[in-house]
Amino acid sequence: MNFALILFVALVITGVIWLIDALTAARTRPAEAKLPMLVDYAKSFFPVILLVFLLRSFLVEPFKIPSGSMLPTLQVGDFILVNKYTYGIRLPILNQKVIEIGQPKHGDVMVFRYPKDPGLDYIKRVIGLPGDTVEYVDKRLVINGKAVSVATAGEYSYVANGLNYITGQIWQEQLGEHNHIAMTQKDMPPVIPYQVAGDFPFRDNCTYNDQGFKCKVPEGYYFMMGDNRDASNDSRYWGFVPDENIVGRAFMIWWNFGEFSRIGHFIE
Repeated sequence: MNFALILFVALVITGVIWLIDALTAARTRPAEAKLPMLVDYAKSFFPVILLVFLLRSFLVEPFKIPSGSMLPTLQVGDFILVNKYTYGIRLPILNQKVIEIGQPKHGDVMVFRYPKDPGLDYIKRVIGLPGDTVEYVDKRLVINGKAVSVATAGEYSYVANGLNYITGQIWQEQLGEHNHIAMTQKDMPPVIPYQVAGDFPFRDNCTYNDQGFKCKVPEGYYFMMGDNRDASNDSRYWGFVPDENIVGRAFMIWWNFGEFSRIGHFIE
């Protein structure tokens, strides 16, 4: 569902109703007369819809985390805030960048439109920038020939779909300026071969084997992975994220009904 488009349509409808009334009936209506119900609603809702539309289009947009692909960084049910201008000002609905401000960096947690279905929003961590060579060998990241620094940080357990109890090894990982937690499971391979799509753009830039993969990120694209490395549907399987699909950078958890202590946490 394209909520931005719904807001825009509502904005146009309420604005047109208010404008037509102002140019016609309002000119002859007595000052003490009650407004027609439709006009009253339009006049009341237009400024509210306009404010919400501008805020979520250019400043901050809320999202809810629907899956465990970013565990343990983000939990199912976290409500997060996404900065819409960090990576440039984009026209709402069209998502066309009109003002360049900044670019994604290694380790940023980014919301983007899923390349295979732009109607879906995904959230992953930026692993590869345009021009990077990303390798994932025996579950260790290597970027441009340099191994990403990691340190063991214990274990993390959670209940997955089907009430499966999962326990994984967690790692403190230094990716760019971000020192964050990632998780792997001992009994899972670095890539599940049969899940790798064979038709995504620049598929020839990637090679896969039993130890993992190696991908050259094309210009204008990004390579994304979930922090829950063995339970994430990400660029390993469906390819690179084009710049025009970027929504913004996730920066804070603003609500969680099940765990109030998470409220206000900034996303590393």
